[in-house]
Amino acid sequence: MESIERIIEITREAGAAILAIYETDDFGVETKSDDSPLTRADLAAHQIILRGLTALDPGTPILSEESEPLSFDERKQWSRYYLVDPLDGTKEFISRNGEFTVNIALIEHGIPVLGVVYVPVTDVVYAGEQLKGTGAFVERDGQRTPIRARKLPERLQDGKPLIVVASRRHGGEALARCLAVLNERFPEIETTNMGSSLKLCLIAEGKADLYPRLAPTSEWDTGAAQAVVEAAGGQVVDVAILPLRYNTKENILNPFFYVLGDPEFGWEEILGGVG
Repeated sequence: MESIERIIEITREAGAAILAIYETDDFGVETKSDDSPLTRADLAAHQIILRGLTALDPGTPILSEESEPLSFDERKQWSRYYLVDPLDGTKEFISRNGEFTVNIALIEHGIPVLGVVYVPVTDVVYAGEQLKGTGAFVERDGQRTPIRARKLPERLQDGKPLIVVASRRHGGEALARCLAVLNERFPEIETTNMGSSLKLCLIAEGKADLYPRLAPTSEWDTGAAQAVVEAAGGQVVDVAILPLRYNTKENILNPFFYVLGDPEFGWEEILGGVG
């Protein structure tokens, strides 16, 4: 079985464990040292994914949000590893809005080359792989459909709005400044709010044009969805419009970033004014 197919199976197995707990009255919510929540579902999915990936690809390191912390001295030796968020959107899980995902990425030399994002509540899979030319696809109701990020000039020529994705829980002054700059450059803007890595998947699927993430995230929050976006022809860049890369420093926090549906549009000139 091709590895991406097995990884999809692993995310579904983790998703089933998450849903079993989602349907109970006791999530076992704890608070981690960074004040983020942890539930029984996070831990159950973590164990399933560790077992599955270890069996699939013995010897390849796995960095999961729920793993014991590893020093950069150890991690920097890795040229290839799996980056995992067993339950992305734990707050969405606790609030029962369905906007949570299982994320598994394969990182090679700092680049997300394969990613699977699974949405347990809707049984939807987003997946992408660059090295083998698989491209990106979404699977719904048993039907697998190729997806592509969309070009922007044609939409603007047709009088359609710029669709901007925003976090359901994180915004603030930086996002407000960004939207103000965009309002000066585009005749019409619509925003749509979403939780977890589903925001990036909207870009990959050609349903939105820009996702400015001007609030903290960790690498496991984005790796899988970035692989999907870039396999679909989009790009994830930092505020200097340079590609977002992984495992390059001591901490695992991402810089602020933008997800671009049309990387050739000339975003550097526009977003350079955000500051």
